[in-house]
Amino acid sequence: MLGSYLAPAMFPFTVALCVMLLICATEVLGMLFGLSAFGLVDQLMPEIDADVDGDVAADGFGSGLLNWLCVGRVPALVLVVAFLTAFGFAGFVLQSSTHWMLGSYLPLPIASAGAVFLALPPTRWLALGFAKVMPKEETEAVSTRSFVGKVAVVIGGVARRDVPAQAKLRDVHGQTHYVLVEPDEPDQAFEQGTEVILTDQKSGIRFTAIRNESDLLSST
Repeated sequence: MLGSYLAPAMFPFTVALCVMLLICATEVLGMLFGLSAFGLVDQLMPEIDADVDGDVAADGFGSGLLNWLCVGRVPALVLVVAFLTAFGFAGFVLQSSTHWMLGSYLPLPIASAGAVFLALPPTRWLALGFAKVMPKEETEAVSTRSFVGKVAVVIGGVARRDVPAQAKLRDVHGQTHYVLVEPDEPDQAFEQGTEVILTDQKSGIRFTAIRNESDLLSST
């Protein structure tokens, strides 16, 4: 049984599932050190103003497909994991069914194209399910630069200089955003639950911060 999944005709789909498992393992390990693979991938992605109702955009097939797949509504890595999972299983089912009926596998280009087509609806369904359990965020276009001066709360790990931890904040619209923070001073550390004020944007969603000592400022 294992040998069939390692056959050349199954190779792309086996690789897809292995990469998916590796990403999940990396995320679990990262959370132990206050890092999030979801956040790090979003840091590298361009900001996309998605249609929150999921309607197909009128400015082209590409934009409509991105909206349909919930791009911008869930972390980018969630979509990657969802697609790899759906693609891997779709490929296995497609090749196994073809081998059972015809006695041979489909050529890899055809099987891969078919698996991509079959994987798109499950990717959307998984993304929609994840979006329902996530706090609604980024329903208004907000630049991450506007986060400087905002109060955030450390929610994962311990933030140290050059070892950021994940924190959350609310923008002017009341939506929740997740960022990576590290102390502005090298000898400081922020434990989980610490309120901090973002002082500078290092890159993407990575910020330096100072401890919030003011009773007038709050993250809520």
